[in-house]
Amino acid sequence: MTGVEPKVRYARSDDVHLAYSTFGDGPLDIVLIPGFVSAVDLTLEGSLGPFIERVSSFARVITFDKRGTGLSDRVGTLPNLDTRMDDLRAVMDAAGSERAHLAGISEGGPMSIVFAATFPERVHSLLLYGSFATFVRTDDHPWMPSIEDRERINEVGGELWGSGAVLSTFLPKSEVTPERREFAATFESRAASPGAMMALTRMNMQIDVRAILPSISVPTIVVHASGDRIIPVESGRYLADHIPGARLVEFDMANHLSLEPRWIDPWYDDYIELVTGIRPAGPVVDRVLSTVMFTDIVDSTRSASERGDAAWRQLLDQHDDITRRAVARFRGTIVKHTGDGVLARFDGPARAVSCGLATAQAVKTLGIDIRTGVHTGEIELRGDDVGGIAVHVGARIMALADGGEVLVTRTVRDLTAGSGLTFDERGTYELKGVPDEWQVYEARG
Repeated sequence: MTGVEPKVRYARSDDVHLAYSTFGDGPLDIVLIPGFVSAVDLTLEGSLGPFIERVSSFARVITFDKRGTGLSDRVGTLPNLDTRMDDLRAVMDAAGSERAHLAGISEGGPMSIVFAATFPERVHSLLLYGSFATFVRTDDHPWMPSIEDRERINEVGGELWGSGAVLSTFLPKSEVTPERREFAATFESRAASPGAMMALTRMNMQIDVRAILPSISVPTIVVHASGDRIIPVESGRYLADHIPGARLVEFDMANHLSLEPRWIDPWYDDYIELVTGIRPAGPVVDRVLSTVMFTDIVDSTRSASERGDAAWRQLLDQHDDITRRAVARFRGTIVKHTGDGVLARFDGPARAVSCGLATAQAVKTLGIDIRTGVHTGEIELRGDDVGGIAVHVGARIMALADGGEVLVTRTVRDLTAGSGLTFDERGTYELKGVPDEWQVYEARG
């Protein structure tokens, strides 16, 4: 995330004040209609942050908290779709948007559907992500939960609301870290009270826009994760089948949303084509100077065999938590996990080396050692991944290290002069697949 705090503004719909924010200043307007609860001041930190950051590079993104949620006015009774449609129009008017591309996320989809069918002159296109025409089981939606099942789920959700525990119903277990659960607890408390959340869910049970679908005349794509556990993919297929000319984009993901930035990659090009008419030719490659750090657990295969699968999995979780905290402490970014280690990048070599030393020391408490390699060079940014010769050098340097060692290239040593770090010369090496010879040093605290 960029860390930029969105400026919150207010639109007036009747006597209700609706909080909204804008991102970017491009020639196109995209109105993002969030799911059943939201908090505009936390928008960039949530699942939709990467999407907003990308599209705001060429468009103005407008998003808002529906009445009764987030920073918008609390109301005595929650509104129906007609009232919420009026609220959407009020936000667009306040933001000076004559016509926009609507992006309805989950429960925001039905409102988008009604608006697009009623005011096609104000809508360029329609994206329906993880959405539905009806929230409960009907004859033609046998895959949806019954009203009774929804009520039971709602009662449990009300008891857990504000703790962050609800996050595990939206994300796979591997994504539910302590930091993310803490953020989810903050988000839930900011977005709605437990009673308001339960009332919103009951209102969702009354939503049924099936009869409106044939009336939509704007270009539409329906995007749905094949393994969505909240809104089954069959709901997305139904929307695409009943909206004239709609295109269905299914992608492989086993949850409703994600906090991993690259989750939008499988359908992003389809969306760009919808709003611009031009499909991106391929990934944009940016080259920047960066420091990469590779880590790997020493003798992981033997350790896993000795400890057993369950104990080893628990140890890996502890290792990942220590590494994640260390990278964050030294202002780095974990690019990806590499089996039993990580690839992280930093904007300064001294921070990368210090992170490597701190991590190597910390994981010793788990009874394991890691090897670490650090190199500074030009890398290629491809979405949330990185590539280029500097990445290969970092991996090869790590492979030379023994347990507990942090090895670096001469480039790193030279760039950290004056940092207080010291280095012992380890010799000159040829690195497999990398030209030239490389001077290698072991870092000391």
